[in-house]
Amino acid sequence: MTVIESVVTDIDLPNLKLFKKGKVRNVYDFGNTLLIVASDRISAFDVVLPNGIPHKGRTLTELSEFWFDQTKDIVPNHLISTDVADFPDETAAYHDILKGRSMLVKKTELMPVECVVRGYIIGSGWKDYQATGEVCGIQLREGLQLAERLDEPIFTPAFKAEVGEHDENISFEKMVDIVGKERAEYLRDISFKLYNFGRDYAEKHGIILADTKFEFGLIGDEIILIDEVLTADSSRYWPKNEYEVGQSPPSYDKQIVRDYLASTSWDKQAPGPQLPEEVINRASDRYQEIMHLLKA
Repeated sequence: MTVIESVVTDIDLPNLKLFKKGKVRNVYDFGNTLLIVASDRISAFDVVLPNGIPHKGRTLTELSEFWFDQTKDIVPNHLISTDVADFPDETAAYHDILKGRSMLVKKTELMPVECVVRGYIIGSGWKDYQATGEVCGIQLREGLQLAERLDEPIFTPAFKAEVGEHDENISFEKMVDIVGKERAEYLRDISFKLYNFGRDYAEKHGIILADTKFEFGLIGDEIILIDEVLTADSSRYWPKNEYEVGQSPPSYDKQIVRDYLASTSWDKQAPGPQLPEEVINRASDRYQEIMHLLKA
């Protein structure tokens, strides 16, 4: 493992069975359960950058644990425990690195769609709307401004691509073809419930939840919420007191990193450039700030 000034960028647990390695997290296989370990790696434009962000992995894990508990009455989820004392015996030698950044979860059959809910028009949705008046094929009313709240949230699913490839935005009809009508309608409806719950909760804490994505898995015929939920990596949060229609609000996520990279000559191909210490620290502060605000 690589640990530099409390930043964990590479997680190497040689005696455990690696199930999958993602841009940020390593997943280990224990039969009917998985261990999800969040590193401090950060990616931008689908490239993992050489620097880590201090406290990022622990922050993502703590926020997921918080939201899984908050939403468990809306939909069951895969979380078993974040306490290393509950982890399989084989992990005992690694408790120091696992503590605070790991979740023991139920293993599921992954549903191959990301369930994206957008409550505000921003990012790629804004670009689509400017070009076509639509977002992912959904017609919106004329005259919307950048970052404006939509009259109603919209559901814009994506097909989960293989590692290293871009997810593909798909229509709801295409989602029906992939998972079936009954499951597609259930996933859409439960995603709206989760988003509305998160949005209303965040607003009470001075935060706008602009959009988010959810992932689901199957245990038998039961659909449960998996992966991470309503974190700053899977969601776009804005400070309510800095929000103004027509302007792109500051985000509690890695937007600071994206903005810095956009100011450089980097061609968005690997390897990514080194980040300045100031950018690293500001990004770390934003990740921690949103967690503390939501849990206050």
